[in-house]
Amino acid sequence: MSDFDDKSGVVPCKTSWGQWWQTIDEVFIEVDVPKDTKLREIKCEIKPNSICVAVKENTIIDGYLAETVKADDSLWTLEDRRLMRICLVKCHATAADCWKSLIRGQYEVDPLTLSEMEKKLTLQRFQMENPGFDFSGAEVTGNYSGGGPQLSAS
Repeated sequence: MSDFDDKSGVVPCKTSWGQWWQTIDEVFIEVDVPKDTKLREIKCEIKPNSICVAVKENTIIDGYLAETVKADDSLWTLEDRRLMRICLVKCHATAADCWKSLIRGQYEVDPLTLSEMEKKLTLQRFQMENPGFDFSGAEVTGNYSGGGPQLSAS
C-alpha cells in the first residue's frame, strides 16, 4: 500500500521526540536522534505488547503498546545518523483497528487527528478492496464508531 500512502500522504501524530502514524497493516515511528548517532548507541526492544527505545542511554519511548504487534516482523533503521525509523507490524490489520495512542496512556491522538487517521484507514481499505481505482483524492464522511462511512469523490 505504499503507493497509496505516496499519493494520499500520511496523518502524523507529533510528539516531543518525533512523530508516529499508521496504515491498516503497520505503525510507523520516527524518532529524531542527536546528529552523528551510531547504531551501537541505540537500544530498541520490540515485543508483541511493548516497546523500549533508548538513545545514548536516554530512554525515549517505553511502555505497553496500544495494540499487539508481530514483533518478529517489526524492524527499525537509523538513517543519516540522525533519524530512527521503526515499523511495527499490526496483529489486527483492519480499518476498524485504528490506534488511538502509540503507548497506553501516552502519545494519544487528539480527536481531530484521530478522525483523519480513521478516514485514511478507511480509504486505504477501499483501495485494497478495489485495486483498479485511485482513492488517494477521495473523501470519507460518516460515523466511524458504528455506522458505515460513505465515500464521495472530490
